[in-house]
Amino acid sequence: MTNCSICGADCSACPWKESCQGCAPTGGRPFGVPCLVARHCQNGTLMELKQNILAALNSLAIPDMEPVTDLVALKGSFVNLPYPLPSGEAVRFWADDQIYLGNQLHKTGSDRCYGIVADEQYLLVAEYGDQGAEPELVAFLRWKQI
Repeated sequence: MTNCSICGADCSACPWKESCQGCAPTGGRPFGVPCLVARHCQNGTLMELKQNILAALNSLAIPDMEPVTDLVALKGSFVNLPYPLPSGEAVRFWADDQIYLGNQLHKTGSDRCYGIVADEQYLLVAEYGDQGAEPELVAFLRWKQI
């Protein structure tokens, strides 16, 4: 597969290359829905969006979480873990075919990680073990109104 991205991602290294139609040929809709990264690349606002999300995440001052310094594009199905609520119900917050910005950080003094996912309106911080085991919701909030 040739590189069909708008954002400069290496499509040949993507784990979803077989199911992706490429964002350049689809006008920023690689999985049939608009990609927020492609849209912000086309508008020239991706760096601004990332900086705003980073500021919002770091303002949470979550104990044992190092400052978030970078965000990468992640497919919803990769980050859409079922988070248990106090009621016992497990809830998924993201759409599997959307692209989000996120990252993974090691929790200080632990073998667990923090997973960060965001879009233009919401931020999620979760803690989990190896391969997303035993996810725990740390924060889910509206960070910006669009």
